[in-house]
Amino acid sequence: MTKKILIVSVFVVASCGLAYELIAGALSSYLLGDSVLQFSTIIGCYLFAMGVGAHFSKYVKDEDVLARFVDIELAVGLIGGLSAAVLFMTYAWAAAPFRTMLYTTVFLVGAMVGMEIPLVMRALNARQTEFSEIVSKVLTFDYLGALAVSVLFPLVLAPQLGLVRTGFLFGMLNIGVALWTIYVFRTELANVAGRLLRASAVMLALVIGFIGADRLTGWGEHGLFGDEIVYSTSTPYQRLVITRWKDDLRLYINGNLQFSSRDEYRYHEALVHPMMEALPWAKRVLVLGGGDGLALREVLRYPQVEHVTVVDLDPAMTAAFTQREELVALNKGAFRDKRVRVVNADAAVWLQHNQEMFDAAIVDFPDPSSFALGKLYSVPFYGVLKKHVAANGLVVVQSTSPFFAPHAYWTVDATLREVGMRTWPYHVYVPSFGEWGFILASPQMDYKAPTSYRLPMRFLNADTTREMFSFPPDMQRLQMAPNRLNTQSLVNEFEQDWRRVIR
Repeated sequence: MTKKILIVSVFVVASCGLAYELIAGALSSYLLGDSVLQFSTIIGCYLFAMGVGAHFSKYVKDEDVLARFVDIELAVGLIGGLSAAVLFMTYAWAAAPFRTMLYTTVFLVGAMVGMEIPLVMRALNARQTEFSEIVSKVLTFDYLGALAVSVLFPLVLAPQLGLVRTGFLFGMLNIGVALWTIYVFRTELANVAGRLLRASAVMLALVIGFIGADRLTGWGEHGLFGDEIVYSTSTPYQRLVITRWKDDLRLYINGNLQFSSRDEYRYHEALVHPMMEALPWAKRVLVLGGGDGLALREVLRYPQVEHVTVVDLDPAMTAAFTQREELVALNKGAFRDKRVRVVNADAAVWLQHNQEMFDAAIVDFPDPSSFALGKLYSVPFYGVLKKHVAANGLVVVQSTSPFFAPHAYWTVDATLREVGMRTWPYHVYVPSFGEWGFILASPQMDYKAPTSYRLPMRFLNADTTREMFSFPPDMQRLQMAPNRLNTQSLVNEFEQDWRRVIR
């Protein structure tokens, strides 16, 4: 019976160890961007720490194996369970030491997890279990635990519980293993009462944290964003937060500002109308991204438009801007218009498996701050998109800032030209963002910027449009290589450009 309990504990502790690693990787990707870099360095640090922990496990005396196993479970349950909450608070209220805290936490948890399996194997060996059986059973349950968490984490735990509450949950599982081990092996352990008291205290702290996770997250996000948070949710794809200060609503995705209701009209008028004004015949429009419905709102102002397809990855995004009245008021009920079809899917996959043609396409993705987003600015993606746009149709792409991120901006232009598109770069000043850039492209059309607009505008007129298509000396074209899928140079250019700005 005791052997089975130790084997089952391997499954639990393996699940917990991988969960802490995934939490650290996901949280750092949310807050720092560039998920490949974050996950690679965290996995490397974690595995190295496990090796260190495995090495130091040999210094535990045979008679102390169970006692040290319990102590490690208490420590890893406390540190790992609190890790997401502490890291998030550190970033929100004192961003400077975040990376130090991140890798210190990963190393400590990894080192303790690295000690767990060797200690369990020694405990089994002390109970006259054959070495071959020890290895096969321990490693089998270790890998099964890792598999279970790797499937549950992105599909259930992160989207349903959030990272902070998931951390507390797995911390509780570690403490549960400690409590069960203390009970089962109470005759072999010294100071059972003291260990039970410590384990119970840690469990109580984790339970309180689990229950109050939303309040903790809200407090941290208040420090991060400053304003009242009116809506927040974690999805399998991103963290969505909407804040309000007086009459200003702001949307943040993974901590990055997407729009301010005070000046978003500048952005969306500039994004949509220079294209739509040149296509008075356009009836079918494709919107990729734009799950807030604000670009869609502008498209629907044209009476000749008969059908608009919006492809946005995250159903939580489109649902919020379809159902929450303060957000519906912003997009003027765009998603409720009968001409609109919403598809929640990966835009790249959807384009590959769809044969529809469109007169115009609006590409309004977040900035290419990660490789997952960078693929949506790549040569293969634009090549597929081109096949869905009429020869004399137009595409407009949100292309980050030609002032703050010039190398990234002109890389997008080079990528569109690489697939045989003609391009017309332009820019606009949006107070919330600064100078921002877009690129118009067409398979064959000879585009000329509008000198007037059929619809009334708050920002656009002949003068502002002429200025948008004129680049001053400090924003002149740079000769850049296109963004290919296997290298994703755009992500690196974007990161380096913004790093220079921050400095």
